[in-house]
Amino acid sequence: MAKEKKQKRVAARLPRGFVDREAPDLRAQEAMLATIRRVYETYGFTPVETPAFEFTDALGKFLPDSDRPNEGVFSLQDDDEQWLSLRYDLTAPLARHVAENYESLPKPYRSYRAGYVFRNEKPGPGRFRQFMQFDADIVGAPNVSADAEMAMMMADTMEALGIPRGQYVIRVNNRKAFDGLRQVLGLDSREDDERWLIVLRAIDKLDKFGLEGVKELLGKGRLDESGDFTRGANLLPQQIEFIQMFYSIESIDCDDQSTPYNRLFISALHKIFGGKSELLDQAFQELLHIAQLSHAAGYDSDRIRIDTSVVRGLEYYTGPVFEAELLFDVVNEKGQKVQFGSVGGGGRYDGLVSRFMSQPVPATGFSIGVSRLMTALKNLGRLETAERTGPVVVTVMDKDRMADYQAMATKLRQALNADPSKPPVPVEVFQGNPKQFGKQLQYADRIGSPVVVIQGGDEKEAGKVQVKDLALGKELSAQITDNAEWREARAGQEMVDEDQLVEAVQAILSRMAGSSSR
Repeated sequence: MAKEKKQKRVAARLPRGFVDREAPDLRAQEAMLATIRRVYETYGFTPVETPAFEFTDALGKFLPDSDRPNEGVFSLQDDDEQWLSLRYDLTAPLARHVAENYESLPKPYRSYRAGYVFRNEKPGPGRFRQFMQFDADIVGAPNVSADAEMAMMMADTMEALGIPRGQYVIRVNNRKAFDGLRQVLGLDSREDDERWLIVLRAIDKLDKFGLEGVKELLGKGRLDESGDFTRGANLLPQQIEFIQMFYSIESIDCDDQSTPYNRLFISALHKIFGGKSELLDQAFQELLHIAQLSHAAGYDSDRIRIDTSVVRGLEYYTGPVFEAELLFDVVNEKGQKVQFGSVGGGGRYDGLVSRFMSQPVPATGFSIGVSRLMTALKNLGRLETAERTGPVVVTVMDKDRMADYQAMATKLRQALNADPSKPPVPVEVFQGNPKQFGKQLQYADRIGSPVVVIQGGDEKEAGKVQVKDLALGKELSAQITDNAEWREARAGQEMVDEDQLVEAVQAILSRMAGSSSR
């Protein structure tokens, strides 16, 4: 008789671009999200949740000439042979939700949502295929005052998270400014689409490559230190000079102390570029309105700053765009000191909801990169990363008395968590193999338990229970060298009556809380 083939063991492995996250990071994230949520709600935003999967064409990623519409997204076919994809961002699902429920929703519709998004792209350092975003959007608000409010809310969010003024700025630009610039340069034909995309990508690299590096990318191309060549836009020298003036303008009258910086900056733009394009003039007017509104509300250029170098997925946006940038230095993977950079951004996207409807629907929104912002807060020492106290552990001396131990744990759980406004105090019964009591104490120590409860048959018969303060036990054990002395001291362990169990455990927890606050 043939031997049964041994089943191959499945290898435990994590897919590239995905990460496991444990309790400290999850709790820190939870605290950070709660802070952001509170700021959003003070501005009148309400929560909404959309599913992780959408029809692929609703995400704007459908490729009709491809057998598998999987460019940038993870896709599959359902029973009806329709393509579904994991959401690429949180904005496209919101647009679908608004269009589908348009008549029943208030207009303007203010909503926020946090959730994971998925990118079918090559992972790299700090670049994942699954990550969380936290978005806020106003749909149905055509005025740039809504965009100004978005920028102000982002400034408030940064400060609520403990990022002080001077270490962040919300930079604001306008898609119409780049469209107008493109017209003036004569690069607005369909044949120039690819070249213009190279221009935008080059400007977006200003903080990384500097002025000279961007000029190379606008020209014939750039050769980096490794020898890799990046093809340029092949613009004429006069075109490059014109673009350079636009994104690095510095002709601001700093002696005029009576006029806010943003208004001076826009005035300088008008002097050079005003009247050259209707789109440019519209952009400057909208930026001026945002500058006036934010200044009137107390948000000066140290918090909200007009900046023509801001480039954000400009094929997506239709008006003002903004970016939350952190200004403090960090050391990158090459050991170089660099500015931390962007942790979120957004802008006006008046065409997205309209894809589903026969009428224009204006919208503006902002998205925070949760993981990147958490990294920033860690660098600033502003992230709540302290681990919570581990659970009180009820040990098992006799597995046939499990009901007694569960009753004891229930009593502790209810008494220690009577006040719902305080952090929970977990209590658990040891569920492993109870044969080796030392292993139970090792387990309690490993999970950071502050106290263990011990009751054998003799203690039960006498109506007693032992309570062991693990932290005090370690402290006392370190001071004791004689074995007999250790047995006599019982290293932080005391015997109490059963009806005094709750008080004894509470006393240990209070002692711990007092010592940690000093």
